[in-house]
Amino acid sequence: MVQIERVQTGLRIEKRLLKVLKGLAEHLDISVAELIEAMALHAFEGRAPFSDATRAKIEQLKSVYDLDLTAADSHGLDEAGPGR
Repeated sequence: MVQIERVQTGLRIEKRLLKVLKGLAEHLDISVAELIEAMALHAFEGRAPFSDATRAKIEQLKSVYDLDLTAADSHGLDEAGPGR
């Protein structure tokens, strides 16, 4: 095991995306923070973070939580409403 130091952070994230991440973390029996760390580390190396089976689970969760955002949307999101 590699010893690390974690810090607490405030993270604002799209509501349906968070629901999918929480569902996936629960499915994988890890925390959302651990899931995000793993995704970032894989992305930094240009590697896919998920197996085909996990990607199928993600598609199920996206359907359940009506998440229709794609990577193409990532640079064009605009927060609406109060608290913006």
